[in-house]
Amino acid sequence: MQSLRFTDITEGQALPPLDIDVSTTLIVATALASRDYQNVHHDRDQAIELGSKDIFMNILTTNGFVGRFVTDWTGPEAVLKRVNIRLGVPNYAGDKMTLTGAVSAKRVENNECLVDIDVVGKNSLGNHVSGQVVVSVPASA
Repeated sequence: MQSLRFTDITEGQALPPLDIDVSTTLIVATALASRDYQNVHHDRDQAIELGSKDIFMNILTTNGFVGRFVTDWTGPEAVLKRVNIRLGVPNYAGDKMTLTGAVSAKRVENNECLVDIDVVGKNSLGNHVSGQVVVSVPASA
């Protein structure tokens, strides 16, 4: 996979959407992999007892998917510089989240080519995640 270059990117450019099937296995496995043992991420009965309708994805998993969404588009030479996200509705097991995004700005700071990308992840309940990612990309070929 070839990396995008700063000169290839334009403000307003849309990223290709990324669909994530939010399965029970995904929620449990990623919570355990990130050492998040909070019961609402793996124990359906406990989650319901605490007022949730089911287990739901943890923020570390959401953050990872946001990063993947951007770096799948930019390519392997890009470096995430900042991920600033806000959670909304839960990602429950059995739902699907679709990540979308667009370039909101690009600039050069301290000899680094930076691209700001506004990101939204929606599921059947609404916005699960929204925010902005700043990524450093190579200048040109």
